Amino acid sequence: MTLPCTIHTTRATFTPAPGAAVTVSPEWRSKARRAAELAVRTVVPADAGPVGGHLELAGDVPLCRGFGSSTSDVLAAVWAVKDAFRAPLPPREVARLAVRAETASDSLMFEDSTVLFAQREGTVIEDFGYRMPPLRVLGFGSRPSNRGKGVDTLALPPARYDAAEIDRFTELRRRLREAIQTKDCALLGAVATASAEINQRHLPVPGFDRIRDIARTSGAVGVQVAHSGDIAGLLFDRDDPQADAHVAAASELLRGSGIDEQWNYTTGD
Repeated sequence: MTLPCTIHTTRATFTPAPGAAVTVSPEWRSKARRAAELAVRTVVPADAGPVGGHLELAGDVPLCRGFGSSTSDVLAAVWAVKDAFRAPLPPREVARLAVRAETASDSLMFEDSTVLFAQREGTVIEDFGYRMPPLRVLGFGSRPSNRGKGVDTLALPPARYDAAEIDRFTELRRRLREAIQTKDCALLGAVATASAEINQRHLPVPGFDRIRDIARTSGAVGVQVAHSGDIAGLLFDRDDPQADAHVAAASELLRGSGIDEQWNYTTGD
């Protein structure tokens, strides 16, 4: 499940042109170019003749951190093509195109609901029917020695979960469903923490026990980690009257543990 982040954005403009070629600026955004090509082929009728164009991208999403920079580029590209041709593209079709363009995708195309998403197949395992309850997120770089360098996410092999972990996921899925349908931030945070604990066997966060202790001490509802990247976050109930005080306390405790690369935001309504 994807945790939306509101502090970084990607913007895209697509200008159609005769001929089949699709170009992109900056040139290295090859996944976005591929996404635009696939979107053009999807929305332009086959009998319309060859159609291409130019994709212009701009944004500030950090690379290789777990912020979903590739998905941001790919979705912006697909939506720019959609807008340029005024063509309907439902979220499930966008998901299919995104995975074809980048191999694995976050589920940001599902803006009006929360989904359990098969990121390498581009399919929805379960639609929980509602957006997640609003959260306050205190994010941070979970590997201070990296100092924002991130990790090579493409080089990470997919996690191979054992039977016990898979059984635990079944129970977490049930609890996640309940948390979203009842808008229970505490239960959502507990699920996130359990998922982060499982991830310790696959992409361990240094000092995770200390981070979990800081969450408990500061009044956070849970801990979330990027399952491919070097960022993590403490989750708070956005509507808790003491949210500001809890976040401030957690921020100081993190700094005391040597984690000073921090940011905070809310996930919205």
